[in-house]
Amino acid sequence: MDDLATLRWLVEIGADEAILDTPLDRFSAPPPPAPAARPAAKPVAVPSVPVAAAPAVMAAPQPAAQAVVSAREAAAAARTLDELKAALAAFDGCALKATATNLVFCDGNPAAKVMLVGEAPGADEDRQGKPFVGVSGQLLDRMLAAIGLDRTSVYITNVIPWRPPANRTPSAAELAACLPFVQRHIALANPQILVLVGGISAKALLDTSEGIMRLRGKWRTYRTPDMPAEIPVLPTYHPAYLLRQPAQKRDSWRDLLSIKQKIRDNINN
Repeated sequence: MDDLATLRWLVEIGADEAILDTPLDRFSAPPPPAPAARPAAKPVAVPSVPVAAAPAVMAAPQPAAQAVVSAREAAAAARTLDELKAALAAFDGCALKATATNLVFCDGNPAAKVMLVGEAPGADEDRQGKPFVGVSGQLLDRMLAAIGLDRTSVYITNVIPWRPPANRTPSAAELAACLPFVQRHIALANPQILVLVGGISAKALLDTSEGIMRLRGKWRTYRTPDMPAEIPVLPTYHPAYLLRQPAQKRDSWRDLLSIKQKIRDNINN
């Protein structure tokens, strides 16, 4: 191939520009110089942030047997309802205290002839520190009004004074730790008629394993060693249960009429 033909061939394959006069062997060329090192970054001062003090930790709950003994001693030492509330607020034998917002002690008239004992506080009761103030409490108010009662003529408490998480059923240990306080509560209030609202309170205070459907509507007597005399007691359905089972309101109406008659009998006596 002559020189002219060679140049044409180079142009056709794209080699149409001369870069160097002599060929360059890139395999034997020295490596490119390393990039210049960047100057070290200046340290940035981080402002110190004060660390908040750790919140006070409540004392660990007592063992179950010890908690019951402590509860009995604290409850028995209370001579007034105010002293009982203070003793309950200072009591650390029930784990529910650590998860609740407020102690739910009572509502209504402590001098009333009729005392109601419910089960345990719900979310509304936990926020306000009073029993039966949520939806079920509104139904209870209407039930009481149907027989001429209201919160000025009844006294209300719960067998458990702290809300169980997620409104779960209280454990046997939690009930045992709180029972001496509610027993003393009844003795100090000394009502003429006791109404147990719900299966948990009925079974705990009557010391029975029977369910509320067997217990409700049947008058019994109740007395603790520190009460001057026994009093009539009636278990009945909890308003929260009636909201879930409206058909049972008929039986609750019978219970209300029975309570109304018992009040009349006590007044006549």
